[in-house]
Amino acid sequence: MAFGLKREELNQWKSNVKSGEISFLTHYWQDKRFPGCYTVTKVGCSDLDKLIEWGKVYQLQSNWIHLDKDFPHFDLFGEKQKEILFKENQLEQLEKFSL
Repeated sequence: MAFGLKREELNQWKSNVKSGEISFLTHYWQDKRFPGCYTVTKVGCSDLDKLIEWGKVYQLQSNWIHLDKDFPHFDLFGEKQKEILFKENQLEQLEKFSL
């Protein structure tokens, strides 16, 4: 279940992903499979080769990519989420979600 997300933020992320950009979208999230994780960051790009190469920098395996229709993406949470957001200078998302 996702929440804490504005439609305009989602639409901007979708637009960026479709245009082949590496794009970040963080929102609140609950999943019983991941206790203690309350946010997730979706890192998407429609250019799969570009997304795979980006993921390699952070030791993310290509089989972890969610191949959702037009919006392929990695889901990041926990310490890896914080590490990557910091290294990618996504400070606004770190601050907004108190990560």
